[in-house]
Amino acid sequence: MKKIVLSTLVIVAASAPFTVAVAQQKVNDMKGMDMPKKPAPQAGATHMAKGEVKKLDAKAGTVTIAHGPVQSLKWPAMTMGFDVKDKMLLDKLAVGKTVDFEFVQDGSKYVVTAVK
Repeated sequence: MKKIVLSTLVIVAASAPFTVAVAQQKVNDMKGMDMPKKPAPQAGATHMAKGEVKKLDAKAGTVTIAHGPVQSLKWPAMTMGFDVKDKMLLDKLAVGKTVDFEFVQDGSKYVVTAVK
């Protein structure tokens, strides 16, 4: 049993340089074939959407909105929670009301900055 394991290790060790050379050749063959990269959304970019207010939490300063697609982020329609930058904006919101709103990304959160 030890001879089989030792023989296997010798074969693997001997073939390692060949394997690395083949892998490097494959990578080199793909030069000039870079995949186009999607531009990342700009930090601080303002996004616009239209949606229906589903829930308000004035104490926490949050609103849940069922919004349509957001083209600037390539998002489909969805329902999600947002922080509200200025709690005064909550006065413009009411459950069931349809609103046009602007928002920005702040770390891992999305924050409503304007409501029309």
